[in-house]
Amino acid sequence: MEISVNDTTLPIIGDLSDSMSEKEFFDFCQQNDIWRIERDENKQIIIMPPTTASTGIKNTNLITELVNWNRKKNYGVCFDSSTGFTLPDGSVRSPDASWLTMEKWKQLSNDEKDQFTHICPDFVIELKSKSDNLKSLTAKMHKWIKNGCALAWLINPEDQTVLISRKDGTIDKVETFNKRLSGENVLPGFELDLSILND
Repeated sequence: MEISVNDTTLPIIGDLSDSMSEKEFFDFCQQNDIWRIERDENKQIIIMPPTTASTGIKNTNLITELVNWNRKKNYGVCFDSSTGFTLPDGSVRSPDASWLTMEKWKQLSNDEKDQFTHICPDFVIELKSKSDNLKSLTAKMHKWIKNGCALAWLINPEDQTVLISRKDGTIDKVETFNKRLSGENVLPGFELDLSILND
């Protein structure tokens, strides 16, 4: 069993095993709720420490924009960076911000909503922090799309770029924050002014 914690050894509560059931993994995450924990398709656990204040502000601004749009449209539901989703490939992932259609949300039972729900968001945002590996995040975007996400944005404040991935396999790169991103046909009418991410 390997644990990735940005090359740092951290105290973990409970026994680690790549044979943990879904319930055991869920319980493990609750016991270690100080960490943001994911599990890849090979059942390898990935632990991410809390973000910096700067990244936290940017992420809050992103979620606020998404929530404000959704409150007006009521097309679906928004999730924060602590939400875990069990994807078709068996991995459990937590994007920095995400959105799911109301139709799909209503199909879930209350029990499913209180676990790492077996569903892939229709839209996700991954916000790169200074400690994140860009290559790993880029690969993660491909996995979001492969698992059923319709639109995914990888936002990199360091060089002010955005990688836009779509369910049809097309990928675009925006190379400035002096632009508004469109939610396209996935989030009709949603626009993100990237300048809100400038320090």
